[in-house]
Amino acid sequence: MLLIACPYCGERPELEFAHGGQAHIARPAKPSDASAEEWTQFLYMRDNVKGVYAERWRHAHGCGKFFNALRDTTTDHFVKTYKVGERP
Repeated sequence: MLLIACPYCGERPELEFAHGGQAHIARPAKPSDASAEEWTQFLYMRDNVKGVYAERWRHAHGCGKFFNALRDTTTDHFVKTYKVGERP
């Protein structure tokens, strides 16, 4: 079983976590003024990286908090986990 290190609770089994997609995606500054293309980019377009990738995760069956993780998509190895707002 894969173990993921929650920055708040420590190492826990992967079944306790929910994947939240790519990390560090900025919402449009003025949502009411954003075009359909800007919303499409924000909501649907994500990088598809082979290698280390920054992702959002939530410790759904634990503390319930979101955090970010650097994960190697080729090996599924978590390189580092860190709190939202911290730099990777």
